[in-house]
Amino acid sequence: MDHLSWIENPPRLRKPTLIVAFEGWNDAGESATSAAYHIVEHLDGSVVAEIDPECFFDFTETRPNVKIGDDGREISWPFNEFSAIELPEQDSDLLVLIGTEPQLQWRTYIEQIVNVIEEYQVELVVSLGALIAEVVHSRPATVYSTSEDSAIINTLGLEPSNYEGPTGIVGVLQDTLRSTDANTLSLWATIPGYVPHIPSPKAALALVKRVAQVTELEIPTAILELNADTYERQVTEMVSEDEDTQAYVAELEEQYDSSMKPESGEALIAELEQFLKDREDPGGFA
Repeated sequence: MDHLSWIENPPRLRKPTLIVAFEGWNDAGESATSAAYHIVEHLDGSVVAEIDPECFFDFTETRPNVKIGDDGREISWPFNEFSAIELPEQDSDLLVLIGTEPQLQWRTYIEQIVNVIEEYQVELVVSLGALIAEVVHSRPATVYSTSEDSAIINTLGLEPSNYEGPTGIVGVLQDTLRSTDANTLSLWATIPGYVPHIPSPKAALALVKRVAQVTELEIPTAILELNADTYERQVTEMVSEDEDTQAYVAELEEQYDSSMKPESGEALIAELEQFLKDREDPGGFA
C-alpha cells in the first residue's frame, strides 16, 4: 500500500539533494528541524508530498493537536512533508523532508522515503541531527560529519561511526539506503549537556551553514544569528546563577580554546563535489 500523497502536478526536479530532519530522538534542542524549516522558508520551498500518519504513529503517545481556526476547531496530525526547492541557477535542485519520528512500521515508513528518492533520482541524502555532548554554549557549535557509505567515508576521509546501541529513524534510513543508488551524508550538531532541553538556534545555525557549504547555496542566516546571540546571553545568565555549573562551563571553554578548533568545510565540499562527479564518470565510483 502506498502511504504517499502527492500534490497535483508536482515539479520535475533535477537530481535533487534530499535533506531530512525529524523531530524526536534525533533532534536535541530542536536544532535539526529548526535548520530544515529555515532552509525551506528562506529558499521558498513548497510542499509536494506527505506521508499519511495513520499507520506510523501511536496517537496515544504522539497525540494530534486541536486548534481554533477560521472555520472552527481543526485537528493537526503528526506530519511528514516533502518540500521542493527549485534552483534554476544551480545544476540541481533540493528536496527537504521534515517530519516526526514514527513509532510504528519503520520499514514500511522508510519505503515511502525510498519511493520519493527513486522518483526524483536523488543522488545525495543529507540527514540532519543533533546530540547532547560535553560542549559549551559560548563557542561555535561543532558539526560532525558521518556516513554509512564506504565510498563517501573513503573519499571524504571521514571516521566511520563506531556507535553501538539504540538508533533512531535517521540510522535506519541510512542503513536502508546502502542498497540504493543514493549516497548518504549525516551532519550532527552538538548541544551542551547542561541545557539539553532548551532549543538551540546556535546549533541550528551551524547545521544551516554546513548545508550551505555542501550544496554551494547562499542561505540567509541573519535571523538565526540574532537568535543564536540571544540564546547565548540567556544561557550565560542561567549559568551565572550556579557556581558549580559556572566552573564547569569555564573548564569547557578552556578546553575548546586550547584544542577544539572549528572544523573547516572547504575540504569536505571539494571532495564531495569530486565524489559526485566521479559517480557520473564510467571510470569513477559508479
